[in-house]
Amino acid sequence: MTKAQKMPSKGAQMPHGAPAGTSGKPKRDMGALWRVFKRLFRYYPVLAPLTTACILFASVVSAIPSVFMQKVLESIDRWYQSGDWAAAKAEILPSVAILVGLYLLSIAAITVHTQLMAYMTQGYLDKMRREMFDGMQNLPIKYFDTHKHGDIMSFYTNDIDTLRQLVSQSFPAFIQSGAIVLCVLAIMLYYSLWLTLVVLFGVVLMILVTKKIGGGSAKYFIRQQAAVAKTEGFVQEMMSGQKVVKVFCHEEKAQQDFDALNESLCHDSTHAHAYASILGPIIGNLGNVLYVLIALVGGVLLLSSVPSLSLSGKAFSIAIMVPFLNMAKQFTGNVNQLSQQINSIVMASAGASRIFSLVDEKPETDDGYVTLVNAKIAPDGTVTESAEHTGHWAWKHPHSDGTVSYTELRGDVRLTGVDFGYEPGKEVLHDVSVFAEPGQKVAFVGATGAGKTTITNLINRFYDIADGKIRYDGINVNKIKKADLRRSLGLVLQDTNLFTGTVLENIRYGRLEASDEECRAAAALAGADDFITRLPQGYDTMLENNGANLSQGQRQLISIARAAVADPPVMILDEATSSIDTRTEAIVQRGMDQLMQGRTVFVIAHRLSTVRNSDVIMVLDHGRIIERGSHEKLIAEKGVYYQLYTGAFELE
Repeated sequence: MTKAQKMPSKGAQMPHGAPAGTSGKPKRDMGALWRVFKRLFRYYPVLAPLTTACILFASVVSAIPSVFMQKVLESIDRWYQSGDWAAAKAEILPSVAILVGLYLLSIAAITVHTQLMAYMTQGYLDKMRREMFDGMQNLPIKYFDTHKHGDIMSFYTNDIDTLRQLVSQSFPAFIQSGAIVLCVLAIMLYYSLWLTLVVLFGVVLMILVTKKIGGGSAKYFIRQQAAVAKTEGFVQEMMSGQKVVKVFCHEEKAQQDFDALNESLCHDSTHAHAYASILGPIIGNLGNVLYVLIALVGGVLLLSSVPSLSLSGKAFSIAIMVPFLNMAKQFTGNVNQLSQQINSIVMASAGASRIFSLVDEKPETDDGYVTLVNAKIAPDGTVTESAEHTGHWAWKHPHSDGTVSYTELRGDVRLTGVDFGYEPGKEVLHDVSVFAEPGQKVAFVGATGAGKTTITNLINRFYDIADGKIRYDGINVNKIKKADLRRSLGLVLQDTNLFTGTVLENIRYGRLEASDEECRAAAALAGADDFITRLPQGYDTMLENNGANLSQGQRQLISIARAAVADPPVMILDEATSSIDTRTEAIVQRGMDQLMQGRTVFVIAHRLSTVRNSDVIMVLDHGRIIERGSHEKLIAEKGVYYQLYTGAFELE
């Protein structure tokens, strides 16, 4: 297999490059709607059919009063003709009693369906959000490097809300109106074919109008979905970068950019709702015209000798005419109600399409089978697995013959002939070889974009290499489960990420089972204990908004303490002290020196003073290692590193 064939799939982006849209432009996707309802009935195999049955029952009950009205009118007509009130009462009272009973049952059915629908809707959204978040946790880093975070957030806010409207409102209304339309149509056919044809003519006209106006509405509602996601993404970016906006006095430019996005959203929303708002009145007035037309045709039928065409076999009379007018009104009203659901359904289809694009995103693959376990090391070097934390680790390697071998985790990391590119045909690393023996400190220096961070991303398997080998204690990293591989690596980044919670909880994030004492010891090791104890609540001080109430240096110290409590055998320090002042750096460096003792450490730094004591320093340029050796050796060679160190030219 060629290198080109083994490159990452097309569409991968350089991290921090121009991101693609999360799922592209929203579109109508009836398949996505089908999946929504499949999940609803799968999550609630008993309640969903029961709710549907209650809706159908209530719909049928609301459609049949005209039948009872026709019977009552006939009884009244016979009473008027014969004067026999007893006979008329004997016919009317049972019909009224049945109708009242059905209405009472309908009220019970409506109560049950509304309560069940509220329960199922919130439960459905809960399960969908869980499925989305759980799936997102399994996505590769590349996905987050190539998609706008604000657009991803829109999945959990705007798009999920369209499903709420669909399940809780549009779905019941669509079933109810559809059932009433079908029932009323059947009753109308039973009583008069001529008047039913008039009604159908009006319905065809309504459908044509709905298609014309509803199509325009759907187009703009879909565009509105995309505009909302873009606007939310922009607002989130501005909130995160507010300090940068203010320091460069770009408030006006930010406002102009927001105004452009907001105007686009306003334009699409205005057109969408303008179409949607005009559709209801037009359909309603067409229904009124149809009502008058039916009255005229019915009057002609009453006065003429046109044969009655009906399944009932009864002659057309005023007893049929009056309820028929009510049925026509009910029929057109529910057709109007169906047309009003189009907008919600279109929005839900666009939202569902975006949501399922996240759910269907290919998760990070992991074919590893070698795991990391606690180990006991016997005096003779024999390695055995331990159920308790011993301070020693081993790679548990099952073999095809059923045997299991254990390899002590020593921190021997070797990259041999590694090539890598974020995009096919655009390699950023070329034939890179790195040999880090246990306990060694290996430093990478070079200009931005030289490939320093990329190397550490490959060790973590955030990305997979195109060619070459990466071995960890002699084991190909592809054979090691990613979670176990990453558990053996401590990572401290230049950009700190603190989570909402106490200082102690943020430190414990490195190892959730760590005790309070272990967390405090890690903070002391990192040099963070001094400032933490001077906080208002000490280790119990709440941190919010990425620790905005702390200085950048303090946040970095907590990040280093978090890595320390994990007690990993291998550390990766990516510009770990770049945000710390010189005085704080000296404190941190002492803690880091203790933390690095006996560990394999990879250091990325622009401050060359921080890498002087490294065992090996590697100078990268455009993805190639051009120099390697100790500080003294590289200074003596008077090459690129010498020029960088003496200031002959800058890293950038």
